[in-house]
Amino acid sequence: MKSYEKLLLENKAWAKEMKDADPEYFKRLVGIQTPEFLWIGCSDSRVPANEITGTAPGEIFVQRNIANMVVHTDLNLLSVLEYAVVHLKVKHVIVCGHYGCGGVKAALSHHNLGIINKWLRNIKDVYRLHEDELAAIEDEDKRVDRMVELNVEEQVLNLAKTSIIQKMWKHEQRPILHGWVYSLANGILKPLVTMDANTHLDHIYEYDDL
Repeated sequence: MKSYEKLLLENKAWAKEMKDADPEYFKRLVGIQTPEFLWIGCSDSRVPANEITGTAPGEIFVQRNIANMVVHTDLNLLSVLEYAVVHLKVKHVIVCGHYGCGGVKAALSHHNLGIINKWLRNIKDVYRLHEDELAAIEDEDKRVDRMVELNVEEQVLNLAKTSIIQKMWKHEQRPILHGWVYSLANGILKPLVTMDANTHLDHIYEYDDL
């Protein structure tokens, strides 16, 4: 059996299991989508949002990319963000990184990785902001893990800088922004930072005509 055929077979088994346990399960999913959370996570296959939070399909709206970045020119992410906060009316947006992130490790190296260099440069910019702190950490793994945390915090700040979030903060006092990091070693999520609606930023980033 080919690997992709196994996926299709497992899908049928899962669908039957869900329907046997709850005959109305798929009917409910078709009818409505009202997630409370938008999850911006890493594309790493070991960090699936639903599984590590114990949530069911329909409960978390998900966007994933390399190293859980919020890049102001990423139309995919911005479209997901606007749809989630404006139309789905999510109450929380979570940026979740993970220790040992390959994207962060790559950004800390000097290797030429082709087109991905363009993406990783955004992470290198975070390193530049915290270079003194990171350079003082001698252990490479600990340095990467601290960089993972700093990157998550910076991406939460990038969310707050968007007019999408600021408009929702001004008119609806939501969503709350969260920065978490996940440990592959023990499966635990660690909260790093929380930004409530209308948290003040450096004034240059704030819009006054929303």
